[in-house]
Amino acid sequence: MTEPILRVEKLVKHFPVRRGARHTQAGAAVRAVDGIDFELAAGETLGLVGESGCGKSTVGKLVTKLLGPTSGRVYFDGADITELSPRAMRPLRRDIQMIFQDPYSSLNPRHNVGTIIGTAFRLQKALPDQQIKAAVQELLEIVGLSPEHYNRYPHEFSGGQRQRIGIARALALRPKVIVCDEPVSALDVSIQAQIMNLLDDLQDEFHLSYIFIAHDLSIVRHISDRVAVMYLGKLVEVAAADDLYRNAQHPYTRALLSSVPVPDPDAKRLRDRIVLNGDVPSPIDPPAACRFHTRCPKAQEICQTQEPLLRQVSGHDVACHFPESESPSEET
Repeated sequence: MTEPILRVEKLVKHFPVRRGARHTQAGAAVRAVDGIDFELAAGETLGLVGESGCGKSTVGKLVTKLLGPTSGRVYFDGADITELSPRAMRPLRRDIQMIFQDPYSSLNPRHNVGTIIGTAFRLQKALPDQQIKAAVQELLEIVGLSPEHYNRYPHEFSGGQRQRIGIARALALRPKVIVCDEPVSALDVSIQAQIMNLLDDLQDEFHLSYIFIAHDLSIVRHISDRVAVMYLGKLVEVAAADDLYRNAQHPYTRALLSSVPVPDPDAKRLRDRIVLNGDVPSPIDPPAACRFHTRCPKAQEICQTQEPLLRQVSGHDVACHFPESESPSEET
C-alpha cells in the first residue's frame, strides 16, 4: 500500500483562556481540535467541513506548521514533522503551502505582485534574482492573470484576482500539498466557480494534493475525493464524497446536507430538512461522551456516557452509536 503523503495521528490543539489585564491563564482552555486522525493520499483532495468554530481552520494551520499542536503527530512523506523548529521546517515550506480565506488581508498592501509572489523564490534561494521576474510572470499566466500585472499592488485588483495572486504565491515552489482554507467563501458566487475550476486544473497539471476546508457542502462535493466532517473539534464521519452525499451515516452530517439550498422548490429534500435544536456548545466545556448528543434527534443514554469512536459502517468511518444504517436496537 502506498504511503500517504500526509498523515495525522491523535492531533490536539487547546488554546488557553486568558483573563484580566495581565492575561493570566484561567483553568479552562478552548479545545479547538481534540484528537483527530486522517490521511491524505498523493493527488487526492480531502474536503474538511463543519460549522463555524468546529476547528477546521485550526487543523489547516497545524498541518502546515503555522501552529504547533498541544499533542499528537503530523507526518509528511513518511517523516515526522511535529517537533521541527522553524529553521528545520523551512526546506519543507517548498512542499506544504496554504491558500488563505481572505484575499484582502492575506496580501501585503505595501508590496507589489512581483514582490509578493517572488518572495518565495528569494527565501528559498530557488532561483537567481535575475530569473525571478520571468518565473513570477509565468505564474501569473498560469493562474489566469496578465504578466503585465507584475508591478501592480493588491488594491488594484478585484477579490477574485487577489485570490488568483494568492494561488500563484502558493504554487510558486511547486508544492506537493496545498491547504485551501475556505478559498472561495469571501468571493462573489459568480467568481467562485472560476476559482474552483482553476484549482481543479492546477491539481491535474502539477499533481497536487489538497486539503479543502469549507462550510459550503456543494462546493466541497464538486472538488473532493473524500470528505471529513468535523463537529466541536472531532471528526464524526469520513467517506468518499459521492458516498457521503448519497448515504450519510452520522445524524450531524445528514443535518448539514439537509440544509444545502436546492433550486427546485418541489425537491423532496426541502420538505425533509433536519432542524437541530439548540446552539453549538462551547468548545471550552464540550458535552461529555458524544459531543453531538445535546442536539441529536437520535440520542439515547449511552450517548451521554460513552464516547463513540470512528468505526466502519457501510464503507464510512462514523463516530456514532446509532448510525443511519443501524437501528438503536442493534446497538443496545
